[in-house]
Amino acid sequence: MTANEDQEMELEALRSIYEGDECFKELSPVSFQLRIGDLQDSKAFILDIAWPETYPETGPQISLDGFFNNRIAMETKQLILSKLEEQVETNLGDAMTYTLFEWAKENQEALMENHRPVVTAVTLTSSGEATPNSTEAKKKERKEQLTKAQKRRLINRTDNKGELPRGWNWIDVIKVRTIPTFIHVILNMKCNSFFCLILFFPPLLR
Repeated sequence: MTANEDQEMELEALRSIYEGDECFKELSPVSFQLRIGDLQDSKAFILDIAWPETYPETGPQISLDGFFNNRIAMETKQLILSKLEEQVETNLGDAMTYTLFEWAKENQEALMENHRPVVTAVTLTSSGEATPNSTEAKKKERKEQLTKAQKRRLINRTDNKGELPRGWNWIDVIKVRTIPTFIHVILNMKCNSFFCLILFFPPLLR
């Protein structure tokens, strides 16, 4: 029996065994995924197995690289993979995908005994979506940019040292408070000449 024939038979068996199992996914006719443990289980992980062309005469490709496993420390992943490789050596030449999946399920507690969740920059929501951590999601405030005209006006106000004079950005309170007085005087003064205006309120004509 050729490797392809072995794979076809094992594929039919896997489809029959895991039919209706939400933990199992057939990613392709030669690639499969099984969640070990419940979603709420802190020690749950997803195991990926893919068949090379020469499988089962050569071992399958085993991976824990799924996003679901990001919270698992690298040391724990390496332990799981090394234990599974031991099972591969024992079953080499035979259909072993089901065997590996079930062995992982039966030994989940031992494999994840030293598991300590790794804090990541994203959080999984109940809907399975990834949301960025609030501390990481804060954006730096952009510094207000001055227009070319504003920059020219600032340059024109600088002294010989290139510094702006004290109070350059203050509101001109004096002129604002002087306007009512100016109007009052104009209404009551008898001098209608422009000379009076220059004499008494020169700052307002600048």
